[in-house]
Amino acid sequence: MAQRVDPVRGLWRIDLHSHTYYSPDSNTDPRDLVERAREIGLAKLAVTDHNSIEGALEAHALAPDLIIVGQEIDTAVGGELIAYFVTEQLPPHLSPEEAIARLRDQGAIISISHPLDRFRGSAMGVADTLKIMDLVDALEVFNARCLLAADNRRAAALAAQHHKPGTAGSDGHTLPEIGAAFVELPPFKGNAEAFLTSLALGKAAGRLTGILPHLRSTLAKVAKRRKGL
Repeated sequence: MAQRVDPVRGLWRIDLHSHTYYSPDSNTDPRDLVERAREIGLAKLAVTDHNSIEGALEAHALAPDLIIVGQEIDTAVGGELIAYFVTEQLPPHLSPEEAIARLRDQGAIISISHPLDRFRGSAMGVADTLKIMDLVDALEVFNARCLLAADNRRAAALAAQHHKPGTAGSDGHTLPEIGAAFVELPPFKGNAEAFLTSLALGKAAGRLTGILPHLRSTLAKVAKRRKGL
């Protein structure tokens, strides 16, 4: 197994965006996700299914030291929020402001998924991101499924301009994607406040995974619809 902590710099590597079969476009079993994260040496993995925390809870029950319970949430404006240390599942299609308020009530940390990805309808976009910038804790500044590196760079520049830390993740819907993007940051105790403090000192990195994962997700979604799942 790879090292969970960089032996030279003492940093953790964490993937803050992943999916299980509780997302409509993924077939990944939470058990396999945990095994994969351990295999590649992640210190933490956030499970952030679309509008669900069931997969995250299953994975957390298997590996509470490894898994951060999260959720990716569809909002009424079309863009997505992504939250960490979630204790109560949010329904989709709330206004961003209401969704953020409900997440605050449960002490979650809030970011915005792939905010400036020009090819995704689920991206918040500049205008809607700016409307809620002061209400969120961070922006996702490296998403491995972005097709253009420039879209991640634009998100990173926007985060820096507004003094927000950056989250990063593979957005992995399949096992080979896990760990493709990550944040390297100082180790932290397993709570939201400590995570946010460490995130402010973190650095996003990784690689883009290209078009193939998107095609696989589309096939998974079609197959599930045909089966009535």
